[in-house]
Amino acid sequence: MTFVEGPVRVDVPATSANLGPGFDSLGLALELRDRLEAEVTGAGLVVDVTGHGADTVPRDESHLVVRSVRAGLEALGETLPGLRLSCHNAIPHARGLGSSSAAIVGGLALARALVENGTERFDDQALFRLAAQLEGHPDNVAPAAYGGFVISGRESGEWYAVRAPVDRRVVAAAFVPPNPLSTEVARGLLPGTVTHADAAADAGRTALLVAALGGAPEHLLTATRDFLHQEQRRPAMPESLDLVDRLRADGHAAVVSGAGPTVLVLADSTTVSAGELAASCPHGWEHHVLLVADEGVRSESSR
Repeated sequence: MTFVEGPVRVDVPATSANLGPGFDSLGLALELRDRLEAEVTGAGLVVDVTGHGADTVPRDESHLVVRSVRAGLEALGETLPGLRLSCHNAIPHARGLGSSSAAIVGGLALARALVENGTERFDDQALFRLAAQLEGHPDNVAPAAYGGFVISGRESGEWYAVRAPVDRRVVAAAFVPPNPLSTEVARGLLPGTVTHADAAADAGRTALLVAALGGAPEHLLTATRDFLHQEQRRPAMPESLDLVDRLRADGHAAVVSGAGPTVLVLADSTTVSAGELAASCPHGWEHHVLLVADEGVRSESSR
């Protein structure tokens, strides 16, 4: 087996999971991308990080991209002598926009790009399945791998992911608070059981959301109503849920992005202006208007 000469580069989109009712099953890729570069060296490890996490992420073997590169190379039957890695992070960390999934998917994509004929030997489906195994949930890694709007899950021990259409009118506005929230803390607030009525209501809204995103954005407000997880997490992110309440009261389809604390609005760009949404951004928060990313992770050669 042969490594390619010189550096390889990939970029990978941010993602928003759940989208309200689609708990652990729905995910959307967004045009906010981390850019990664890797090169095989004779020995050792050098990690350079700019952007989000530059002051906090490790520079050793515990770095999530490094671990993912090694996992991808192991799947390809390769042993890495040394690695130089550069990460420019545009995706905020621990904010519910899929930074961990981007690192995993990006690292696996780097691994196959580093190897001659790597894409033929480790295709998109194999990459997604290994990414889901490493992450433990498929809802963020699926859109990071495939792009667009993806329905994913696990059946009989096998991960699956199916893309669904997104109306070109749909855009997303992300309201990103200054303080992070770990997924573990957010998940720890969820109850062990839910009522049949709430489960049925969430299932109905999830089905409606697939239709609303696909061609009926006028139904997004109703379709993003959640009964299973957002209100239960209010103690961990009260400002986020208060913002969701205010936005929804004004008719905007606002949800908690992933495990939070970012708030995401799904909007019809023909009826809602960017300025109208920006005016709702709390002081000290970041505001981004993002297109849906039709492409998932991509290598320099694929662009």
